[in-house]
Amino acid sequence: MRSKSGPQSSAEEHVREIRRATRKQYSSEGKIRIVLEGLRGEYSIAELCRREGIVQSLYYKWSKEFLEAGKKRLSGDTERQATSGEVKDLRREMGDLKRRAKSLGYELQELPNEADVAVS
Repeated sequence: MRSKSGPQSSAEEHVREIRRATRKQYSSEGKIRIVLEGLRGEYSIAELCRREGIVQSLYYKWSKEFLEAGKKRLSGDTERQATSGEVKDLRREMGDLKRRAKSLGYELQELPNEADVAVS
């Protein structure tokens, strides 16, 4: 058995790093598009994967994740993520409530103390 040493192994490592760095990253929308196209059945999975430049095992992994996520969502097993607009609205409401609580605290401080009222 031949051991890997010297310039050949460092060249192989360099090639692996280049491949890793130049690997195409798919957005969630891109993954969904590919999975839905495969589910439509207009083309074979092999043809679809060749055209998209992915291996079939990756397609099947995405398809499984897609279907499992849909199943969880339909069964009510997941919590919905808040949209950025909802987060902004909640932060604004929280700020309003904090300001109102602070002003109520000041109003309470200005009210006469019951012990003071009983003495006079």
